[in-house]
Amino acid sequence: MGATPKVGIGIIGCGNISTQYLNGAKVFDILDIRAVADMRPDVAAARAAEFGTKALTVDELLADPEIEIVVNLTIPRAHVEVGLRVLDAGKHVYAEKPLGVNLEEGRKLIAAAKQKNLRVGSAPDTFLGGGHQVCRRIVDSGFLGMQVGGTATLMVPGHERWHPDPAFYYDIGGGPVLDMAPYYLTDLIQMLGPVSEVVGFSSRLREERVITSEPKNGEMMPVKVDTHVAGLLRFASGAIVQTVFSFDVAGHKHAPIELYGTEGSLSVPDPNWFGGEVRQLEKGGEWQDVAVDAPYADGNHRSIGLADMAYSIRNERPHRASGELALHVLEVMEAFETSNASRSVVEIASTVTRPEPLETSLVDGKLGR
Repeated sequence: MGATPKVGIGIIGCGNISTQYLNGAKVFDILDIRAVADMRPDVAAARAAEFGTKALTVDELLADPEIEIVVNLTIPRAHVEVGLRVLDAGKHVYAEKPLGVNLEEGRKLIAAAKQKNLRVGSAPDTFLGGGHQVCRRIVDSGFLGMQVGGTATLMVPGHERWHPDPAFYYDIGGGPVLDMAPYYLTDLIQMLGPVSEVVGFSSRLREERVITSEPKNGEMMPVKVDTHVAGLLRFASGAIVQTVFSFDVAGHKHAPIELYGTEGSLSVPDPNWFGGEVRQLEKGGEWQDVAVDAPYADGNHRSIGLADMAYSIRNERPHRASGELALHVLEVMEAFETSNASRSVVEIASTVTRPEPLETSLVDGKLGR
């Protein structure tokens, strides 16, 4: 049986995150990076030279018949606009998170793809990392007993400390929920299943923030989104998970994700990364380290979701980091804001099937089925 034919990939958006995708793509034989594009031609040219590909205009990239999937790494407010252009060009789209800045436009993108019989994929794909797949295995084994609940916590002082151009994190489409919550929510959903109800409270302590990173150190930037959001998620399984997502907290000692059951508890690695420490506690016992024996646990494997999507196209099966999963996550995220404004419980209309776990034998950049 011969090798799976490669899938031509184009990338629109050559900012910081593009280097992670381009480096990650080197691991997967099926991915053939054909070109990159950016609204700033000099940035695209520099990135193309760095990674040995070619720089095109956006129109040229969309017209290239050898490109089957376009990776959309534009700013959040442009995700759906650019995604629709990709679909109109007859190509599949894989988007950086969030899928869109609101549920209405996210639904528009998914509907357009279905109409054209094309696929939408979306970050994050960290839930496919070895650390999170081991946790999925533990949950599926019934170790927890009856699912009681859990916690998910992301609290940092803000991205202006390190990002060279952080203003978009505080613009419409940014904030700790749309920017960071997709990692946590996607991981929770792949372990526990879909969310059914949301309650949220949020605050915005500052209307402006000072940038302390270079090269814009000392500049002020406006804050257009809430920067501290706390909530409760009720899952269809019955589990209730407490969440906090914040750009306002100096520091804390909470675990990124913990899951609780009647028979055991599970400490899940930071979902911003692919690996990390997994620990479990059996009722009446002590916390124990769990061996992370699944692939893709070491290093940064950004592009694994893209590679899985490419294999799914060749093998005609569902891809795991799907647009439907991202749309469900987007509805949950929007529900925090809706609940805070209305002081009410928000029912989640959508549902989603948990993505299939990765087979433990898959190594060396091959995702197989």
